[in-house]
Amino acid sequence: MHRPAVLLSAQGVVTSFTTPEGRELRVLDGVDLDLHEGEIVALLGRSGSGKSTLLRTLIGLLRPSQGEVRYHGRPVTGPEPGMAMVFQSFALFPWLTVQQNVELGLEAQGVPAQERRRRALAAIDLIGLDGFESAFPKELSGGMRQRVGFARALVTDPDVLCMDEPFSALDVLTAENLRSELLELWAERRIPTRAILIVTHNIEEAVLMADRILVLSADPGRFRAELRVGLPQPRDRQEPAFRELVERIYAVMTTPQPPAAPDTASDRTSLGFRLPKAPIAQLSGLIEEVASRPGAREDLPVLAGGMRLEIDDLFPLTDAAELLGLARVSHGDIVLLPPGLGFAEAETQVRKQLFAQYLLAHVPLIAHIRQVLDTRPSRRAPEERFLRELEDFMPEEDAGQVLETAIDWGRYAELFAYDYNSGVLSLDPPEDLD
Repeated sequence: MHRPAVLLSAQGVVTSFTTPEGRELRVLDGVDLDLHEGEIVALLGRSGSGKSTLLRTLIGLLRPSQGEVRYHGRPVTGPEPGMAMVFQSFALFPWLTVQQNVELGLEAQGVPAQERRRRALAAIDLIGLDGFESAFPKELSGGMRQRVGFARALVTDPDVLCMDEPFSALDVLTAENLRSELLELWAERRIPTRAILIVTHNIEEAVLMADRILVLSADPGRFRAELRVGLPQPRDRQEPAFRELVERIYAVMTTPQPPAAPDTASDRTSLGFRLPKAPIAQLSGLIEEVASRPGAREDLPVLAGGMRLEIDDLFPLTDAAELLGLARVSHGDIVLLPPGLGFAEAETQVRKQLFAQYLLAHVPLIAHIRQVLDTRPSRRAPEERFLRELEDFMPEEDAGQVLETAIDWGRYAELFAYDYNSGVLSLDPPEDLD
């Protein structure tokens, strides 16, 4: 049996960054990948799994710290003319017209003006934007701006089309329409592309589009599963085989993995544990929603659909519920534990008291903040003090997000107060929680 040619490959790719404090932050660890002619491959993973970093490494926008990327057997040392990228944020130049934006890649390749114009107009027509050639991005809707992004990528006749969450900034109906049109162009061979690689955090989108789905774990990113999608196009979300595959992916992504090596920065007993970004209002809503289901248990795909949450919104909430001892998540299901049921059934003030107990028992950072405030005569401390401590464990941006979550949770539980303008945490008024 003839095996399709490998257009793009990665062998042993490691990508690391150095934090301002001099610590190595490994984002990708030993990634191997082959992209074959004639296939659509989806890279799927939680936020922080390194999906976008991997895509930028494959396309030559980032150099790997170790390992190698090859395109048609040649080492990739920078952007390749045969590969093109569609970005989540559209990345259009606002001072250029639609046609001028589409011509940019051709101009960079030295294509003569007349040929640029001909190819740009053809790409604009192909993607359904004829009549808007002279429009500026500010005149276009989000869906139309992303069409310009597709036209700009396709006008260079790439044989590998890479897409970084290209539909996530669009409303549901616009995303569905544009996704279907792209699949139609691909199926009818109306575009020169020979393979597509898409990064997504949307499980159903991956199953709708891909022939093969690669699931990444996080911290650091490495492939934990490969799933082949043997469903004919166009695909129906309601088909049992479709729903079964969605369930399998949720199970893969919620089944705990043994740690590769001890890591004090990610240990839940450590001050530097990366708290999930889970706003208290949404976390409370999740607990209430699960409590209302039979047996206080629910399938995550059903829960995500009912609450209209993407996995990047859902998983931080389920992670937080697990961290605080409110729920157990495994194999695609969530079930409330007795503390979670008690929280769901309690009145507001009792909820706050319970939540304070859970935080002090399970979140070392919040217990540490409270202890510092308790032992200071002023009962006050600047947030910068805690940020500096967190930056010993993680990059500055991550430290800010973790402290923001801790402050949100601690304020709800009335463990401490926070003044946004001064950036000061305090016990106001001081309380005895014993």
